[in-house]
Amino acid sequence: MDDLLVIDSVTKLDERSHGRVVVSGSHGGLYPAWLAAHAGARAAILHDAGVGRHSAGVAGVLWLAGRGIAACAVDYRSARIGDAADVLENGIVSTVNEAAAVRGCLPGHTARQAAQCLVAHADESAHEIPGIGETRRAIRNTGHRAVWVMDSVALARPEDKRAILVTGSHGALLGGKPDHMLDLDVFAAFFNDAGGGKDDAGFSRLPVLDERGIAAATVSHVSARIGDGQSTYETGVISRVNAAAAHLEIKEGMSAREAVARLVGLG
Repeated sequence: MDDLLVIDSVTKLDERSHGRVVVSGSHGGLYPAWLAAHAGARAAILHDAGVGRHSAGVAGVLWLAGRGIAACAVDYRSARIGDAADVLENGIVSTVNEAAAVRGCLPGHTARQAAQCLVAHADESAHEIPGIGETRRAIRNTGHRAVWVMDSVALARPEDKRAILVTGSHGALLGGKPDHMLDLDVFAAFFNDAGGGKDDAGFSRLPVLDERGIAAATVSHVSARIGDGQSTYETGVISRVNAAAAHLEIKEGMSAREAVARLVGLG
């Protein structure tokens, strides 16, 4: 299907996405949905990330309906988050917005069925796409290193070297393989576990960062809104840590705020 674009992360969308149906491994939160809409996708199939706190894992899917864009999300147990090929091949639809429902997409359909339906029936939106607001901010502290809260790890900058990043991103590798989403030599990084999901994909970035000596942890998807770095910081509860984080006495069950406070005080 030439009208179908399969891509592991919507942060990688470019001019190729305009007017196409996008199948992505990204979660269905507000930031990925905005990226898909801003890139001109006419429909999208995303990942529900376990739905999670305040239904953040599908909030963007529902938001897209107000922009006239059909969208669905697949169940986190059916396909690996961050892996668009698995979403398309094995995903089972858990959530559809109104624009997708009127075009024949239903919960329980396979992702491939939904994709075929959207390619055949989804129209390009004529709605203006509003701005999404600030997605990156500093956490002031009196410690030894900078702390940045960001809704997506894709918003990290070269000057964040040796900083602590508190992100709303899922903790999965794109396509299940080492990628370039966090090539920076940061001190520590926090992610949302997206419920773990199929093959524990939501935790798969942690051991890869461990190999680079970067402390990393996930927060439970029911404790913080995926796609919302501030929520990770304010309400997140650590669900898993890598060895580098454990060495720094970051533990499961600790609040993200407490973990960050400990890390900023380390020399």
